Amino acid sequence: MGSRAHDFHQGVHLVMASIPTIETERLLLRPHTIDDFPAYQTLWSDEAVVRHISGIPSTREQTWARLMRAAGMWHHMGFGFLAIEEKSTGQMIGEAGFHEVRRDMSPSIEGTLEVGWLLSPESQGRGYAMEALQALIGWAGANFPGKPMTCIISPENLASLRLAGKLGFAEFARADYHGDVILLSRSGTPPA
Repeated sequence: MGSRAHDFHQGVHLVMASIPTIETERLLLRPHTIDDFPAYQTLWSDEAVVRHISGIPSTREQTWARLMRAAGMWHHMGFGFLAIEEKSTGQMIGEAGFHEVRRDMSPSIEGTLEVGWLLSPESQGRGYAMEALQALIGWAGANFPGKPMTCIISPENLASLRLAGKLGFAEFARADYHGDVILLSRSGTPPA
């Protein structure tokens, strides 16, 4: 469970959250490290990984900025993404977690825990995403009880839509956000 220390300095309210490490049967969900950068770059530059996210592989510079933002989300919001490490190999195989993106999209999902995940192609289809997300949703339920959980998924991403359904997410709207997307909300948590 993450702890928060609050500091008031010149009218600015800072939230300092400790980033959790969550262990499952086969995975270690842990804070990203600088040492993850080569594997992170490989993930985000892989067309097969990003085809349903942005469709455009990230440059080295964009990936570096994304890695730096991972810590910033935890710092300011008290939640964020964790690296997914396969315990049997010690390899970083993806990431999953929650973010607040403030998307220019209608309907808005601001103020929710927006769930996201990605895995390397060789790690897909092995139940890792389900295992990681069940653990993360449990963590969020304990640390942010009652906060709505949402996700946005491309209509072509059938595997992620199936996974979201198994986790209790259901479609509540469709939107145009750099292409068609389906907005889903998790049962028991109201949409934004």
